[in-house]
Amino acid sequence: MDDELRERVQAEAEKHALFNALKHDSDPDVGAIMGPLMGDNPEFRPHGDEIPGVVGQVVGKVGNLDREARRERLAELDADLVAELDAEDEGDDHTLPDLPNVDDYETVRLRAAPNPNGPWHLGHARMPAVIGTYCDRYDGEFVVRFDDTDPETKRPDRSAYDAILDDISYLGFEPDEVLRASDRVETYYEYARELIEMGGAYTCDLPAEEFSELKREGTPSPNRDKDPETVREEFEAMVDGEYSAGEMVLRVKTDIEHKNPALRDWVAFRMIDTPHPREEAADYRCWPMLDFQSGIDDHLTGITHIIRGIDLQDSAKRQQFVYDYFDWEYPEVLHWGHVQIDAYDIDISTSTIKQLIDAGDLDGWDDPRAPTLQSIRRRGIRGEAVVESMIGLGMSTSDVDLAMSSIYANNRDLVDDDANRYFLVRDGERVPVVGDEKPAAGSPPLHPNHEDRGRREIPVDDAVLVEPDDLPKNGERIWLKGYGCVRYDDGAFVATGDDIDAVREEGVDVIHWVPADGTVSVTMRTPDGDVTGDAEPGFAETDVAEIIQFERIGFVRVDDHAVDDSVVYYAHD
Repeated sequence: MDDELRERVQAEAEKHALFNALKHDSDPDVGAIMGPLMGDNPEFRPHGDEIPGVVGQVVGKVGNLDREARRERLAELDADLVAELDAEDEGDDHTLPDLPNVDDYETVRLRAAPNPNGPWHLGHARMPAVIGTYCDRYDGEFVVRFDDTDPETKRPDRSAYDAILDDISYLGFEPDEVLRASDRVETYYEYARELIEMGGAYTCDLPAEEFSELKREGTPSPNRDKDPETVREEFEAMVDGEYSAGEMVLRVKTDIEHKNPALRDWVAFRMIDTPHPREEAADYRCWPMLDFQSGIDDHLTGITHIIRGIDLQDSAKRQQFVYDYFDWEYPEVLHWGHVQIDAYDIDISTSTIKQLIDAGDLDGWDDPRAPTLQSIRRRGIRGEAVVESMIGLGMSTSDVDLAMSSIYANNRDLVDDDANRYFLVRDGERVPVVGDEKPAAGSPPLHPNHEDRGRREIPVDDAVLVEPDDLPKNGERIWLKGYGCVRYDDGAFVATGDDIDAVREEGVDVIHWVPADGTVSVTMRTPDGDVTGDAEPGFAETDVAEIIQFERIGFVRVDDHAVDDSVVYYAHD
């Protein structure tokens, strides 16, 4: 490295070190700086062996400055970077709006209310991400309530309860309380009985179509004026399972002429013949509708703030009638739009994914092609990366788009520093290596920014494997990374003995490679299908669940090492 280049490295490293220290309010770290530094200055990469030492000296000097001095120095070097820091600080404060009226409550309590009809797809992550972030902000409490009172249309999957809790944990949150609505049916019955005593509910045996016609006209059901004793008796008959599905419902008495027909005398309980899949709830036949069950539970569990989709605005209005009967205060409500996620060819819905699994089109909920949390978790994407992207969507009432590239970028920042590097060659073409100058082995670093981790020793006997698209034209040179410069002559690589200036000054391309013998067979599972290849011998020493980078291909999670084949799951480039 000449003096001119050293000065440039020092100048760029100082800016990165100051920016890193101010952003994280800590002393700068060489490892954290190397990635952005080399990414912004690709011309530094051929000097990767020398640059960490230069950066280390700069980091030491920045570490001796206090925060004010760091900020003043960065302003001298690059005022735009100071402005970027200020913009980030402002953005962090306003990504999620403040919850309304938090000072009115001793403890902020929010709830996620999943229907456990299957493990979560990616869109489901938004609710726990936002709720968990708000609970962290306000030292609040996170309630998970499984709304599982529909054993027929949205039939619960018994394995989904634990799977959803695992997904929440993967995202980095632990609920303070977990409830299952199907355990609380007797509680809903008690409040229904109280409502009947108040004259706020009545049993109705009109066919659904007939009642709908009357409702549209603003005409009351002939059942509406039943005496309370009859209503009580018929409701108890519902509880005892004496009616079949469709024969009798319990309606909340609202305003039959309300301007919104959806709010007119809505159903609170109905009969379902299909037994609940949970043994503890299998005997019930009279089940609450979601608006009644959820409304009762939100009050009893002390929920202070509810976040729900903009399409569920009528739920709060229906539940308000029940709250008025009981003289309860309704929680604060925030609405948001739906999340649309790119990069997947299938509909992101639990029912669609389940159908594809049942049909054998997907291997399971953690298939890399599935848009599920189990899938991206197995691919090596950290929950923190998902949460950061979900929080970045804010709380708009409009539908919002989430690009998977956002999650990938967040995850890259999280895993890059820890991920050791290895070579994988796909569809490898065998090329002999000859020449008096040929080294016996290649020795690329385990990580370009962490020389202290050492180097991989990759033996080369008579030949290497390279990817077909990387083969140069006859007579041209190529640099085998960590090995040296070779010329492609008549189907063989001839070692030339050229030094790194061939890359720096003459533009010779750098490619990855593996030895022709002693490689590890690898199946790489990707969202686009399985890819096979050969990895360098040292890959066999990686640990299952370790995140690594196959150079020039991308980050992967090691899934399994078998005798004849290793399996990795592709995360992103």
